[in-house]
Amino acid sequence: MLIAIDNIFAYDFLTNAFVACVLSGITCGIVGSYIVARRMVFLSSGITHASFGGLGIALYAGIDPLLGALAFASLSSLGIEYSSRQGRIREDSAIGIIWSVGMAIGALFMSLRPGYATDLTSYLFGNILLVTRTDIVWLAVLTFFMVVGAVVWLRKLMYITFDEDYAQSQGIRVALVAYIMAIVIALTIVMSIKVMGIILLLSLITIPVVIANTLTRDYRYIAVLSSVIAVVGNIVGFVLSYEFDLPTGSCIIFILVSLLVVVKCFKMCRLRR
Repeated sequence: MLIAIDNIFAYDFLTNAFVACVLSGITCGIVGSYIVARRMVFLSSGITHASFGGLGIALYAGIDPLLGALAFASLSSLGIEYSSRQGRIREDSAIGIIWSVGMAIGALFMSLRPGYATDLTSYLFGNILLVTRTDIVWLAVLTFFMVVGAVVWLRKLMYITFDEDYAQSQGIRVALVAYIMAIVIALTIVMSIKVMGIILLLSLITIPVVIANTLTRDYRYIAVLSSVIAVVGNIVGFVLSYEFDLPTGSCIIFILVSLLVVVKCFKMCRLRR
């Protein structure tokens, strides 16, 4: 494995991919802790799939596809949050509608341009080798602000996550924080699309948190531990994909699921003693 890592750092595009594994693991670990604790996994899945509509429109228009994905993901996230808070439509219904409409729009515009099949595979299942230096810079900026924000606003986030009524009684602007977190979730999803793809990305957000939650119930430790697990899973999966010429996203998922099974078995054995 060490030899493989040395070979990876010999090429710029592989180095970019390796750094993306580290940064996306940190961001997905932090955001995933919030998403799982607030039981927003289905919402995140809806935002992820809705972003495909923005990708399709951007590719058809000849602009950066990630900008289109970010616009769709942000609007979808804010729309779902607003609808659920206003009570005008059930959250699960809003998610289902946005999910299907986003995918339909993406498929439509993808089919109207040449090279549809290749682009579809790259964005649905990821292609980490497409990560550029610019992507790394933006992902690094996002990671920095997320880490700082998680440290500074940790207590407030915990209040909102577990008891919104109590958070409001403490003078916390719950709705504003929820909207900000909706944007953060959208940013994390879009910046990680090239690593895992739209279809597989949700696993990177949820599985590390489930593993961490098996080992501890403390939200602070879950956020840190899930980030570490996500980074390790990304790196090991990426190295395996490089060695055996396999899809990176699939390798990462297999590593994370295998780790989850090991941790669950270990926990069960300890409980039986």
